[in-house]
Amino acid sequence: MKIKTIDLIMAALFAALMGIGANIAAFLPPISGVPLTFQTIIAILAGAVLGSRIGTLSMVVYALIGLVGAPIFADFSGGFGTIFGSSFGFILSFIVMAFAVGKIVETAKRPSLPVFIFAGYVGLAINYVIGTTYMYGALNLWLHSPMSYASAWVIMIPFLIKDAILTFVIAIASERIYRSLKRPTPTKKHAA
Repeated sequence: MKIKTIDLIMAALFAALMGIGANIAAFLPPISGVPLTFQTIIAILAGAVLGSRIGTLSMVVYALIGLVGAPIFADFSGGFGTIFGSSFGFILSFIVMAFAVGKIVETAKRPSLPVFIFAGYVGLAINYVIGTTYMYGALNLWLHSPMSYASAWVIMIPFLIKDAILTFVIAIASERIYRSLKRPTPTKKHAA
């Protein structure tokens, strides 16, 4: 299947939205060293609206732009060294999230609101399992800040509550955006 120009534009748009979502709350203090972002809901929206292929592409583009040094990760960070930070697992999870959310929506015969809600919470679960596990590994293996796996999850509770609420909201918005994008446009009649 070929990638259309509009697909590339939408992938770039969502990569830019991720950079904004990463830093829109930069003025707020981090909680337990973890910055407050809105990236989880943007990754869910990317998968739900763009589908598994283009949604995933948008998250890969976001990750690559940040890895080459553009300050688009949380706290205006970027560069290859971010791989060794404790929060890089969340960036990786966005790629998997967008794919999974997109696949769930695509495989539904008629995507309805319950499908978008289910897909959103699957994406949220992927985000936290990959991100928290990576954080735990980074803290224990190379950042020399030993922590139990349970403690890593306790640190994430405030973020999980915020994201669980926002996931419900973005699922409703995703369904509406999806419907408006899939609605057929009227064709112009040519004069004879």
